[in-house]
Amino acid sequence: MEAIIQAGTMVEPELRPTAGHRLGAQETLGISTLDPGHRPPTMPPGRLVSIRVLMLDDTEEVFDISQRAPGKLLFDLVCTHLNLIEGDYFGLEFQDHRRMTVREVWLDLLKPIMRQIRRPKHTLLRFVVKFFPPDHTQLLEELTRYLFALQIKHDLACGRLTCNDSSAALLVSHIIQSEIGDYDEAQTRQHLLNNKYVPDQEALMDKIAEFHRKHIGQTPAESDYQLLEIARRLEMYGIRLHPAKDREGTKLSLAVAHTGILVFQGHTKINAFNWSKVRKLSFKRKRFLIKLRPDLNQSACQDVLEFLMSSRDCCKVFWKICVEYHAFFRLFEEPKPKPKPVLFSRGSSFRFSGRTQKQVIDYVKDSEFKKIPFERKHSKVQSISNLPPLLSLRSEVLTEQSGDCTSEDQVDSQDKHSWNDSTSAAVDHAASQQKRGSPAQLKSHENGEVPEEEDEEGGRGQTPPSRRPEEPLSAGVVSNSPRLSDSSATSQGIVNGQRAAPAPSQSPDGRPPSPLTSPLLNDAGSMRTDDEDEVRRKRFPTDKAYFIAKELLMTERTFVKDLELITVSFQNLVGKEETTTESLRTFISSNFEPIHKFHTGFLKDVEQRLALWEGRSNAHIKGDYQRIGDVLLKSIQGIKQMTSHFQRLSDVLMELEQACQASRKLEALCRDLELQKVCYLPLNVFLLRPLHRLVHYKQLLERLCKHYPPTHVDFRDSRAALADISELVDQLHGTMIKMENFQKLLELKKDLVGVDGLAVPGREFIRLGCLSKLSGKGLQQRMFFLFNDVLLYTSRGMTASNQFKVHGQLPLYGMTIRESEDEWGVPYCFTLSGQRQSVVVAASSVLEMERWMEDIKMAIDLAEKCNGPSGNLLTISLSENKSSEESAPDQESEDDLSASRTSLERQAPHRGNTTVHVCWHRNTSVSMVDFSMAVENQLSGNLLRKFKNSNGWQKLWVVFTNFSLFFYKTHQDEYPLASLPLLGYSITIPSESENIHKDYVFKLHFKSHIYYFRSESEYTFERWMEVIRSATNSASRTRIVNRKDPHPY
Repeated sequence: MEAIIQAGTMVEPELRPTAGHRLGAQETLGISTLDPGHRPPTMPPGRLVSIRVLMLDDTEEVFDISQRAPGKLLFDLVCTHLNLIEGDYFGLEFQDHRRMTVREVWLDLLKPIMRQIRRPKHTLLRFVVKFFPPDHTQLLEELTRYLFALQIKHDLACGRLTCNDSSAALLVSHIIQSEIGDYDEAQTRQHLLNNKYVPDQEALMDKIAEFHRKHIGQTPAESDYQLLEIARRLEMYGIRLHPAKDREGTKLSLAVAHTGILVFQGHTKINAFNWSKVRKLSFKRKRFLIKLRPDLNQSACQDVLEFLMSSRDCCKVFWKICVEYHAFFRLFEEPKPKPKPVLFSRGSSFRFSGRTQKQVIDYVKDSEFKKIPFERKHSKVQSISNLPPLLSLRSEVLTEQSGDCTSEDQVDSQDKHSWNDSTSAAVDHAASQQKRGSPAQLKSHENGEVPEEEDEEGGRGQTPPSRRPEEPLSAGVVSNSPRLSDSSATSQGIVNGQRAAPAPSQSPDGRPPSPLTSPLLNDAGSMRTDDEDEVRRKRFPTDKAYFIAKELLMTERTFVKDLELITVSFQNLVGKEETTTESLRTFISSNFEPIHKFHTGFLKDVEQRLALWEGRSNAHIKGDYQRIGDVLLKSIQGIKQMTSHFQRLSDVLMELEQACQASRKLEALCRDLELQKVCYLPLNVFLLRPLHRLVHYKQLLERLCKHYPPTHVDFRDSRAALADISELVDQLHGTMIKMENFQKLLELKKDLVGVDGLAVPGREFIRLGCLSKLSGKGLQQRMFFLFNDVLLYTSRGMTASNQFKVHGQLPLYGMTIRESEDEWGVPYCFTLSGQRQSVVVAASSVLEMERWMEDIKMAIDLAEKCNGPSGNLLTISLSENKSSEESAPDQESEDDLSASRTSLERQAPHRGNTTVHVCWHRNTSVSMVDFSMAVENQLSGNLLRKFKNSNGWQKLWVVFTNFSLFFYKTHQDEYPLASLPLLGYSITIPSESENIHKDYVFKLHFKSHIYYFRSESEYTFERWMEVIRSATNSASRTRIVNRKDPHPY
């Protein structure tokens, strides 16, 4: 029976229930490793006070302690009460009311409790998880894993652990499996009605029940194991956000994990600073400072990052937990206290108190504990407690698995290698043989600074690559882990919308070959470090043909995702509109679904070929598979059979526009779809994607044929494929030019207010951009739109959608144009003289002036030669517009689209980041030739990104299209995290003074915004430079008109 404290003495009551009663019902048993005879610490003398503690199972316990007792005594009493031996992962948290603001703080184990809690009667402490290891297999006790599962359950219910619907439903299914057992439809639904596990549970009831049905036979211990396996891969696992701002005032959140300091914007991680990169952590008043150690190749200057928090107390609270996290996961043993100064004390005296993770694992492994049962409060399932554990802590069980080695065994072998931050991950035995020096302890210093850590040899600590909390890790035999049930493949199949690939050790049906083997998970969303990328570059092929084939794979993935927006998202939307004609639904599905189905199969073929090329496939296929021309030839022959579908795409665009004009409800539904994150471009752009893709195939094959010598085994197939695709592109060229112009007119129609009948037959778009119009009030920024018959000038309105209001039109028939810089004394000025009015405008540069004058002269010639559409485009009179223009103040202001170095995108309102708005903010222009060339220069792939003032590189999936970069975590993501419009940016190679000592790095720069990107090879570096230059450097694009024949105008 457990011991309790009463009136300052230890008493062992005869009928006191075991610690397990604090956790649940009597009929559900488990195993704990703490002997109930283990006695609590000695109570110091003094008056007793009652402290209330809320446990993880929502029960409240009262502990009587001395007023002089330190926090550690109360914490030890709680752990003893629970029979918990791995209590070092937990802590006591309470709300501090001593300041003006209420905040959550951790109980300091070294300070007296009464110095921290002034009103104990009104304070409730919570026993919660404090340190979250990334690998739950390091939790050696079943009781510890159960308490972690309760913490996950609580975080999920309160919204702290955010994830997508599939992951949430999967987590809840494991929770109810441990609570009520196997699936019974009535019981499961009633239990879900009585208990709320996630904020939006009603919408997930069916999905939860579907997952729960697959967990038949799974014990509560196995459910805990599966729950932690899924939760640890979520980005918000174990994350507590601390609000902050960067130097530019952008709202962010800071958090700490086993790997280091994390930076979040909302619930998205945007940066991470590994412990190996951090030299000092300090705070001064409200400023939290991260001092990064410079690279060995860099100069002696140190990189200091500054974050502003709401108060000094918030800074100190976050600094303390950072010190504790670093010590717990990185140090060998508890840091020694600093000697007290004789005269003066500078900085904080705070230090980590308790065992480090290494000490906890060693203590549990080396100690012999009597197994005693514990109960689960919420569980109604009888656990099989009389069976021996599948994996014991004792060495005799481990010796039975002679061919395997657990991560804990590797940690314990200190004579072979030392402890480091990768102890939080299960690593393979070969990697664990590398010796490392142990990092020195982080010691508190002036104002809470953390001094630089070094190796035992005196050098800088080199740590293994950092891993994000959700990164999948491979493991050998899992120590003391419950058996994986048959449903584990389902349990681990979908996390955040991604399906894990079967491990090499698994059988083809996805089941593990042994119940003792932890499942291997896919590496989707993981971040590679410099060393990993270097190894990858050396291991994979270096032939240029391989990288051309890889570009085909990367861009095909993006193309198939774009097709899904039409075949899935858009079709679902059209199905909701009852007034939509059946012909429209049938027309769209009959043309796009065959294309989508074909390219989905083609994508699988390309993935299989690349896997063989890289040597990653287990298939025993003999022959020369390091080629791609044969795959492309077969695909293009299949595409030629679908020519009729491609020819009818223009009719699909016209049919959709007519349906939207006839039905306002359908028009609103299309507008709502464009508001969704998955629709990252205007909707009708996706209708043109199949035609654009044919041009990409032609370009890839041209590069492939240029690379191959005529004797190459793949040259013949590649040349035949190029001939076929060139014939098809020439055949569909007229259709594509027509669709591109019509699509642009429809897009501009949404951006303009005060214009009617813009998208009419015969009208062709030529150029849009910013010019300054000279009036009585001086130069005013205006947006000009040039067509083959008329020139419109507008200003940006103050509406919710920031549309541009038309102020006037200038018919091109009879117009003259001349330079007038000397006449008006305004640089880059020219005059447009029409039959009814004249306008004086100024460009931002001589280059912009030349572009505008050249295109306007060409448009005037076109208007003279052919009778284009005539008639007033405006819905209001010119006199009204003119008066309103002159009377209205110029309310537009420069709005930087990329306002923070920590965020690539400021979330703009609807249609606030279209090309028109980017040109307005960047004071530039774009022609239809630029749009047509942008179609040819689309690219996808992985890049490493680095900010100007950051030290680490973040791996992202990047898509370049429509003059913008779109950033994703992985290629499986449904929508981009952020975007970066490139108009106005310049692309260069970093100079020596910037200390970017990496290969294949290019730099994007606009005003004070600087981004660095790294590619994996020389070929991909050149390709990214080429396509981005097409969007950032348009000095001579208007002179490349002859590239397209016939002329787009």
